[in-house]
This record gives sequence, C-alpha cells and structure tokens, in this order.
Amino acid sequence: MAKPASSKSRRAGGSSVFTGVLIGLTVGAVLAVGVALFVTGNNPFKSGAATPEMEKAPTPVVEVAPTATPDTTPPVEPETAPSFDFYKVLPGDSPNEPQPVPDTTANYPLYYLQAGAFQNADDADNLKAQLALLGVEAEIQTTDIAGKGMFHRVRVGPLRAMDEVNSTRSLLTQNNIPATLVKEAPVPQEKP
Repeated sequence: MAKPASSKSRRAGGSSVFTGVLIGLTVGAVLAVGVALFVTGNNPFKSGAATPEMEKAPTPVVEVAPTATPDTTPPVEPETAPSFDFYKVLPGDSPNEPQPVPDTTANYPLYYLQAGAFQNADDADNLKAQLALLGVEAEIQTTDIAGKGMFHRVRVGPLRAMDEVNSTRSLLTQNNIPATLVKEAPVPQEKP
C-alpha cells in the first residue's frame, strides 16, 4: 500500500506555486511601469545627473525683481449676487423699468399675396409645398363662405413694404403661380 505524502511535501509544492505567481506579478508590474515611462518619454533617472547636452547648453540667467513694497490698496471685495424678491421682479412694478415701445408698424396695413383658394385641402397643401420649394413661406387659412362651403386660402405674408410685395410677386409670376394682392388694415387690440 502506498504511503500518504507527508505534510512537508505538500507545503513545498504549494509554496513554489505561490512564489512563482508572486514573482510573475512583480516582473509584470516592473515591465508595465518601464513601458509606460518609455512611451511617455519620462525618465526618472535623468533628472539628477548632468548629460552632455546639458553641459553644452548655456546657463539661463534669471533676473530677480527687487523686493516689492507692501501693497497699500484695500483688497477688492467680490460682488455679491443679487437677491431677487418675487414681488419686485414682476413686470411694471419697477419705476426704473423702461416703458414698452409702441409698435409703429401696427398702424400700417398688412399685405398678403393670395396664391390660391381651394375647396380641397390637399390642393392647398400641394401649392404650399410648391411655394416652399421656391423659398417662399406660406400659410393656409380655412374659411367657411356662406352658400359655397369651406375654402382653403394659400397666402404669402404678411408683407409690410411694397418692395417686398413686388419682389415676391415677380418670383411667383416667373414660376407660373398667379397671385392676388390682399390688403388688410390692422385691427387695434386692447392693452390690458
């Protein structure tokens, strides 16, 4: 019958594996640090020793400024953040707040170029898409006309100046889209 192995032989085999792993880890860590230093160009051993390149280079001259006299200006305090009170922030409560400027363009009429009016909404959408391809922004207004039914108007605007109206109308005419000028007087609105 075979004799069981003694406890001493088991320890020797177990410790040799542990020692091998420990040596492998140490060698790996040293190699990793060496590769990292080589790749980054850092050499920790160069800093203390003078190299031939350093001996040839002239010694830099450092000028030392005369000692400054103590600064007698008072320290600048940082600006404090403004504190807001809800009731003071509300519009119109502050006397320093500028009055709103009335819209001077509200007194002038608004011009629209009506490119078409259709009972079918799809036809109006097609014309709006055609105008968009030309770079003209249009809107569709749906209106119920007594005795005739629903109509979808395709309008370009509002345009404020006649120069703008004429240039847009000529663009539409060049692309075979007839347009009718519609002038709307602005409706005065009540201010609260």
